[in-house]
Amino acid sequence: MNWYLEVLKKYATFGGRARRTEFWMFVLINFIINAVLNIVQRSTGSTIVLVISVLYSLAVLIPGIAVTVRRLHDTGRSGGWWFIVLIPIVGAIILIVFCAQDGQPGPNQYGPNPKQINAGPEPAWPGAPVA
Repeated sequence: MNWYLEVLKKYATFGGRARRTEFWMFVLINFIINAVLNIVQRSTGSTIVLVISVLYSLAVLIPGIAVTVRRLHDTGRSGGWWFIVLIPIVGAIILIVFCAQDGQPGPNQYGPNPKQINAGPEPAWPGAPVA
């Protein structure tokens, strides 16, 4: 749940990088919340729950796009690759594959590796002692 809340704190932050964990936990919790709202709405037939569901979806639209763009940045791709989702079926599959890939090790043009931000100094070469 902390990953989800961190994404919401970065509401419209499109710069930087996002770890796979951050992205997939946000997707998972969104899926669960939408599923629960959908089940409640279908079982009660309540239009209030339907309105809440639509408002929730609209509220997380921008953070969802932002975390996807940051995830693409982590893999070394431009955020413009997000628009590939507009290609029916194939685009969504390609975007999922991109988001599932491991991020680039070390810093890239979009910022430092989010896995190493709190990991301490990097060794000069693999296997070198850290000062």
